[in-house]
Amino acid sequence: MEMNTLILFVMAALSINLIPGPDVIYIVTNTMKGKMKSGIKASLGLGVGYLIHTLAAVLGLSALILSSAFLFTVIKYLGAIYLLYLGVQSLINCYKNKSKIFIESTNEKQNNIFKQGVIVSVLNPKVAMFFLAFLPQFIDPTALNATRELLTLGLLFSVLATCCNLFYASLGSVVFSSPKALKYSRVLEGVSGTILIGLSAKIALSNK
Repeated sequence: MEMNTLILFVMAALSINLIPGPDVIYIVTNTMKGKMKSGIKASLGLGVGYLIHTLAAVLGLSALILSSAFLFTVIKYLGAIYLLYLGVQSLINCYKNKSKIFIESTNEKQNNIFKQGVIVSVLNPKVAMFFLAFLPQFIDPTALNATRELLTLGLLFSVLATCCNLFYASLGSVVFSSPKALKYSRVLEGVSGTILIGLSAKIALSNK
């Protein structure tokens, strides 16, 4: 795998994971309920869920590569369209100044946060769809080590996602209790949307 591809993957993965979405809301909510320790448990639970999605996506995509490189390419372009849709939605939210974040502080405590984090992640169909759409964009199905590259990128994405979640767990209660929370969310939506649209354009213009 070329270094430029790896750098692009890391940039795209970080920008996507920094968007305040349902996972971030789950983390920050638990942080505000039980302080940073609860947020860390939520982050690690979600991380385990990402790993499960990674294995499922790699197994499915690897089987697809072995059966038909053409079908894998079709999935790749459909995934690019899905990423374009996500990018446009992010830019629309940025333009309209709409935030998905609405968190109320509460003293209510929650049990089994780690386990619930795993369940929230595993049972979220959007996560599975995203993995199937995102990973193929950085893989050449004709490569001899395509399956290994899929697994490597999937694990790297899971690690980066968990690191971003831990970041939110450490700063969540401070950032999202601030009046500037909407501004932060808007900037992240705009940056991520731009990167997603750029990634889709790169795939569409690629000769591979």
